[in-house]
Amino acid sequence: MTHNTAPPSDLTFWSFVDYAVQKAEQELPSVNADAMRMVLTLNRATSMVIYDLESSVHRPRGLTWPGFRVIFALWLAGPMEAKTTAEISGMSRAALSALLNTLERDGLILRERATHDRRALQLSLTEDGYRAILGGFRAHNRRESAWAEALEPAERQELVRLLNKLMAGSTEAQAKFRN
Repeated sequence: MTHNTAPPSDLTFWSFVDYAVQKAEQELPSVNADAMRMVLTLNRATSMVIYDLESSVHRPRGLTWPGFRVIFALWLAGPMEAKTTAEISGMSRAALSALLNTLERDGLILRERATHDRRALQLSLTEDGYRAILGGFRAHNRRESAWAEALEPAERQELVRLLNKLMAGSTEAQAKFRN
């Protein structure tokens, strides 16, 4: 196989992982195939879950996945500065800034200047935002439950333990967080 070889025409979202690892090992024999397989599989599984939640729960309610994450954070943590909202919802400040225009226009959040620092923005849910997250999260949690049913309770606990271990990382591979 050369770098010009076209992939098989029957590749799927999941079979691409095996194909990609095999091809990478051929092109770069020193590649860490186990690490590549782990990250590709994790990325694909995450993409599937997010796509399912966004398309079956949030888009029908007029929200994007990032919009849901913001109102979810404000619902559970309460009013907070925009920079904190960006950090805990896993998005950049620039992405949050653009999203806030939509959420405010849709009547889901309020933006006000923080009383302790007039340069800072304080975000909070409106009554419509509160109702949206309550209804949306009920449906969201039903989809979470459907995904979780594929694993036994002990397997779910082990997966969470392993993901926490992965996120703790090593000193050589410090995670980059958006902020």
